[in-house]
Order: sequence, then C-alpha cells, then structure tokens
Amino acid sequence: MNTVRVGSTDGISLALHHLSDCEPGSLPVLLLSHATGFHGRCWIPVARRLEGRFDVWAHDHRGYGDSAVPDDWNVRWTAFGDDALAAARHVATEVNHGPIVAAGHSMGGATLVMAALREPALFRAIIAFEPIIFPQSGFRPDDLPPNPLAALTRRRRATFASMDEARANFSSKPPMSAFRSDALDAYVVHGFRPTDDGVTLKCNPEHEARTYETGGSHETWNLLPSLAVPLWVVGSPEQQYQPSAIAPRVAEQVPGAHHEAWNEVSHFGPMEDPDRFADFIATCEQTVAGR
Repeated sequence: MNTVRVGSTDGISLALHHLSDCEPGSLPVLLLSHATGFHGRCWIPVARRLEGRFDVWAHDHRGYGDSAVPDDWNVRWTAFGDDALAAARHVATEVNHGPIVAAGHSMGGATLVMAALREPALFRAIIAFEPIIFPQSGFRPDDLPPNPLAALTRRRRATFASMDEARANFSSKPPMSAFRSDALDAYVVHGFRPTDDGVTLKCNPEHEARTYETGGSHETWNLLPSLAVPLWVVGSPEQQYQPSAIAPRVAEQVPGAHHEAWNEVSHFGPMEDPDRFADFIATCEQTVAGR
C-alpha cells in the first residue's frame, strides 16, 4: 500500500492511498471517497473484497487522515468537492487513462457527485451511500434541530494511551460498536498518530464538527437533474431528519438513477457490511460495462 500526494485548491496537498496489491492501472480503477470523520484507509476492507477485480484508490479529504488543513480554515463543502475532483483527475488520467468507477459514503458520496457535475467525463459510474445532498427546504441548516453528531464530536475523547485503548473505547459504543472488526481496526490504526501522551486523532474534532454543521449549506441539490453519469444511491431505513430520508429523493432528481434500500444496516452501512458494499459496487460496474 503506497500513498501519493495530489494538489487540490487553497494549496492543499491531499493524501491519495493505493489500497490494492496490483500494479497501478492493471485493473479497472475504483476511487473511494470517505464520510465525515473518517479517512481513505477506512476503505481497506472494501478494497480487500475487491482484490483482483479493481485497482482501488482512496483519498483523505482535507483535514482528515493525512491531508492537513490549517486550524482556522473556513469549512466549505465545495472545497471537499474540489478534493474529490482532484483525486478523480489523478486516477483517471495518470493511472486508468480513462473514466473511472467511484463510490462514496455520506460526505464522500456528495463530493463525488459534485466532482462529476463539473467533469462528468472522468466517471463511468458513481455509487453513493446516503450522500449528504439536501433540498432547499426541509433539510437546510435553519430547518434542522441542533446537529447531534457535531455535539458528540466536540465531546469525543481524542487522546488515548495506546491504539488498543482507542479501539476498546470506540468498540464499546455506537455507532462504531456495529462496525465490522476490520473496519474499526482500519479507522483506528490509520486515524491516530503517536504523541508524547500515547496516540491522538489525526482529525481535529472541531473540524469534524464544523463539517457536520455545514453539510446542508452547499447547493448541489439544484444541479442533480443535470448529472450525466450513471448513479446508484443506497440507503438504510428512512428516518426523519436523517440522510436515509433523502437518499431516495436524490435518486429521483437524477435522470436514470437507481435507488437501493438496505434494511439491515444504518447510515454506516459500508463499515458495518463492507463485503456487501464491495459486491454492490462490482455489480454496478458490470451493469455499466454490459456484462
């Protein structure tokens, strides 16, 4: 597994991780885009499931994983879209030499859609698990109750004596208590850095909290009817004021898009059942390829 650096807007240098054991570009390229609070190497279990079928890459959005951002950076979701576009450009032009398949979770699904709206020729298909793309009323920031994820994030413990202690902490409470073991391992091992006190989160909790709070501020919803890339939207059981409630509506806005309902998972489905998400990606790719 190796990492390359890719330039994005605002002078940001992104970490783009090669998650497959194959020679870069020797198989169809898949780009994976992570959710708020996560990082690119959380996708390692999905990449392992797709070994021999895809050449899998995943980037860290700015402020997450190994993609640094200044502490005073003003969180803008359009800039996260810039990050997805920069990663897609790199793997499509430098590795695949043609359009790619991409899949994203939550914020990661939204940023891929943002990128595809700007440069559709980079993409063969997008698979988005509950993308954070909200309509102009009913889900805008002023319409919503205080974001519980932001509040929880600001209270989250960020430093532990060891990786083992960090893993024990996250495995004991939702939502990560429902993650498959290897998905939780990937989150912890690659989401913390050593410090004098033990290990600490790479992602500043305040940066993550602001990302949650501004998720309804971008205007991608209005552009969905012009998306010219095959799109599959996956969602968990619908709950009011949750991304699951809007997932089917996102698909309805995009000509020819498909919606898939998964009743056995939560908003964190790709981490709870990475094999199912990987297999679904492969099925969608086969559909696009006509196989």
